[in-house]
Amino acid sequence: MGKIWEIIGDFAQHSGIYAFFTGHWQNAIMIAVAIVLLCLAIFKKVEPYLLIPISFGMLLANLPFGDVFVKTTLEDGTEEYEGLLGILYFGVKHEIYPCLIFLGIGATTDFGPLIANPKSMLLGAAAQIGIFITFLGALLLGFNYFEASSIGIIGGADGPTAILVTTKLASHLLGPISIAAYSYMALVPVIQPPLIKLCVPKKLRAIKMNQLRQVSKTEKILFPIIVTTVVVLLIPSCAPLIGMLMLGNLIKESGVVPNLVHAAGTTILYMITIILGLCVGATANGTVFLSLDTLKIIVLGVVAFSCATISGLLFGRIMCKATRGQINPMIGAAGVSAVPMAARVVQQVGQKEDPSNFLLMHAMGPNVAGVIGSAIAAGILLTLF
Repeated sequence: MGKIWEIIGDFAQHSGIYAFFTGHWQNAIMIAVAIVLLCLAIFKKVEPYLLIPISFGMLLANLPFGDVFVKTTLEDGTEEYEGLLGILYFGVKHEIYPCLIFLGIGATTDFGPLIANPKSMLLGAAAQIGIFITFLGALLLGFNYFEASSIGIIGGADGPTAILVTTKLASHLLGPISIAAYSYMALVPVIQPPLIKLCVPKKLRAIKMNQLRQVSKTEKILFPIIVTTVVVLLIPSCAPLIGMLMLGNLIKESGVVPNLVHAAGTTILYMITIILGLCVGATANGTVFLSLDTLKIIVLGVVAFSCATISGLLFGRIMCKATRGQINPMIGAAGVSAVPMAARVVQQVGQKEDPSNFLLMHAMGPNVAGVIGSAIAAGILLTLF
């Protein structure tokens, strides 16, 4: 009988439940956070494609003794990863998954509005100012240059780019940065409308813009080739992101490989989204995530996204004045690369002012320019640091 109780006791000590009473309280908190995120994704439909895999990866990694994501630091300082998600993390560490996400984004993106109105590229560039303002703010809060660069990218509202930069420069902050980046992307419809109303007077919000010209197929085919060549020659470090983004767009606009377009824009994109989400969630370990630095990152994330939006709006007002009222300043808010959410927000705010005002396609110009702009900003930071 004593032997049986010994076996039962030994089994209990190796259970995850027992672990919660022996110093794994942080894991219990992270499990609760994961369940809250799952509820938001499923019942409130807050970015479900992203939050479901991220929060489930967080849940798996914080269940004691599950060993799905085991990180070991060797004597020479290198890191090894074991477990199911640890092996899959190879694609995050070596920038494979973010670039494949960009391939899918390119295959589903129409750069026509940007080509039809090249001036909107300036609005996409203006919105990236938020990245560099946040970079400076992070330095003031005690983060080093590598960490500040990774935190600043949150302002681009571009999850894959934030993950790539953080993996290269500050991998220990991947969990809080990536979750902050994707969370604020999901909150675009909540954060941006008040900022738009704050920065753009009612009279300017009601401005109607002329219909965009028709863009030829030749222009659409040349665009990804020219952008890749020019951007990579100027900033070689952004070649992986820009290259995959423009390759995806080229196979779409060529019109000769529909099966590749379908694969890149659906099968590959969704498959990599699941794997990337699981791996990112797995990095949100309780002992790392529950810290003062995480709180600072969450606050700086709000600052980054707000500064990016305001920068785009203020430059939109400058362009409005320069063109004598031909540009609605609100489309500057779409300069962040949350495609197409930011453009939809501009459309919704515009229609509240005037139901006959349609700004969606005009806002898509700076919106897709923001995707390119955030990749370029990431390349600049990677080059510098």
